[in-house]
Amino acid sequence: MKRIVILGSTGSIGTSALDVIRMHPDRFDIAGLSAHKNTELLARQARAFHVDLTALTGLDTGADILGPDAAKSLITQAGPDIVLNAIGGAAGFMPSITAVEHNADLALANKESLVTGGSILMHKARETNTRIIPVDSEHSAIFQCLQSEAHDSIRRLILTASGGPFRDRPKESFKDITPKDALQHPTWSMGRRITIDSATMMNKALEIIEASWLFDIPVNKIDVWVHPQSIVHSMVEFNDKGIKAQMGRPDMRVPIGYALSWPERMDLDLEPLDFKEELGITFFKVDNDKFPAVRLAAEAMEIPHVLPCVMNAADEIAVDAFLKKRLRFDHITQVVEKTMQALSGQNAHGPEELIELDRLARVTAEGLIQ
Repeated sequence: MKRIVILGSTGSIGTSALDVIRMHPDRFDIAGLSAHKNTELLARQARAFHVDLTALTGLDTGADILGPDAAKSLITQAGPDIVLNAIGGAAGFMPSITAVEHNADLALANKESLVTGGSILMHKARETNTRIIPVDSEHSAIFQCLQSEAHDSIRRLILTASGGPFRDRPKESFKDITPKDALQHPTWSMGRRITIDSATMMNKALEIIEASWLFDIPVNKIDVWVHPQSIVHSMVEFNDKGIKAQMGRPDMRVPIGYALSWPERMDLDLEPLDFKEELGITFFKVDNDKFPAVRLAAEAMEIPHVLPCVMNAADEIAVDAFLKKRLRFDHITQVVEKTMQALSGQNAHGPEELIELDRLARVTAEGLIQ
């Protein structure tokens, strides 16, 4: 049995992971669960899966381990074989570092770990011979396509995007988009921040950076295509111009199950893709005029130890302001870009410096919003 710790167990990824584990209780021993503030659900999960060790990062009561560093302490005390990091935002960066430092394989759903400090996390994983297995559907798809393939045979990576709820909406009406509008994703059921990031397509900028670090591919060899049906989860084109694609219904339990069972595959009690139906698979170029966020990935990776961290932190602040109706939808990307411009001269080389840069970016973005 694999000893597993799930960070962010009460969120959409965490609850889906527990659903996968429920299908194979003989394969996993849940050594610990963490949440931010949802004490009631965390307690129910702990009882249902007989978990002795729980952690809360946002409250001072209701779990065995408490405080801002509770997720890191949970990893240290539980001694897992694998950590599923499903924490939202840059708060997941240091727990990812802790996981690889303690030789636990890292099933990574927290893309911000790589956006914030990709060079540091990948370097530590190499030092400890720790595997980082992506959980994001796009990166899981690429990871699956690259099994048994030589790195130097890769011509480009192709990330697919649903296009969000506004792919067909005129740009001139973006100023009128409300949080309720933006939270209506046409395909996926996700957390609030990532749903807004899908609507602005900022999530694709973050995913380009994540893919660049994960697969050691420069951003100019990573393309994004809008694929509204969300059936092709991503693709790899090789030097011989052959393309591998990973397909399936849009269900996060598939990449979660693959990450937890890799290098094997588990049977999952899920509905298969029905080829008797007309699938109608289509692809479109990204409209960079409507969705300027995508191009920010290349700009950020011009200063890879600084600007990706700034970009993510500013986006977290801008999205929160939009959800609280303090910022217009069409101003989210503007706040992010202006924060990047303001802090392009900063330096950060270690985890502590990145945390300080993250803080400075948040203050700068908030100042722009005000």
